[in-house]
Amino acid sequence: MARYVALFGSINVGGNRLKMADLRAAFEAEGFSDVETVVASGNVIFSHPARPTRGLEEKLTLMVDDRFDMSCAALVRSRDELAAAIADNPFAGTNEDKFVHTMFLDGQPTAEQFDALAADKWIRPNERLALGDRALHIDYGDGAADSKLTARMIERR
Repeated sequence: MARYVALFGSINVGGNRLKMADLRAAFEAEGFSDVETVVASGNVIFSHPARPTRGLEEKLTLMVDDRFDMSCAALVRSRDELAAAIADNPFAGTNEDKFVHTMFLDGQPTAEQFDALAADKWIRPNERLALGDRALHIDYGDGAADSKLTARMIERR
């Protein structure tokens, strides 16, 4: 069995309220094991026979839509993919940990897409970006609270 994390970006945001006990039960009913939820974040750690994460993303997105009538895309990473993303973050240890983030992406941006984002007028001078494997590493410089560099802004680019 392989370990995975499913990241649901819009569970318990806005009107998408879902009890983590119900989400855990749905995972277990679908045959996933060792299911753990992370606080009320919509992030789920689970075990499943090894397979490509794209297939798991599709299955989990459909499961949440069918069982809870919520349109929430799942991003799934294996334990190894998650560890690699953390290890590959070039900003780790260069600033306060709370200002250094990794945002997982649905697909791999092209160099042109990344360059356009990095040159965006809303990026503050002390914010730094680096592209990873289906991930964007961000150093928010002085903090993310007042930054315009949000998931919504990035998704629109």
